Amino acid sequence: MKFIRRLFTRENGWALLLCLIVLLVIIFTAAQSPQWIYQGF
Repeated sequence: MKFIRRLFTRENGWALLLCLIVLLVIIFTAAQSPQWIYQGF
């Protein structure tokens, strides 16, 4: 049980939450057409 408690510290929880938010943003924005890529052409 000490290993699990050491694995899920507050910093690791925030890092995991941030990673999940970034992944969700990437997934939801990838479904839309990337207009900003083609603006330079």
